[in-house]
Amino acid sequence: MNSRKKIPMRKCVASGEMRPKKELIRIVRSKEGEISIDPTGKKSGRGAYLTLDRAIIELAKKNNVLKAQLGAAIDPSLYEQLLELAEKENHSTT
Repeated sequence: MNSRKKIPMRKCVASGEMRPKKELIRIVRSKEGEISIDPTGKKSGRGAYLTLDRAIIELAKKNNVLKAQLGAAIDPSLYEQLLELAEKENHSTT
């Protein structure tokens, strides 16, 4: 019997690369149209995954990737929050 659990993979909407779900952050649009960061990955709504990396977050912002994926305007403060999370993530791994 195979004891290795299958690692769920998701595609980063900015870089287009497949990565383990744990390395990505989910941004979700609720039925009400509210955009939020979903650290648990369990909120209901339309989700888009983004790599927690400053360069990729900047790329997503520049190319309006999340707006296209989620079909809603993205508040600039969301990108600020994502960049803060990326900073924390980078400091915890070094």
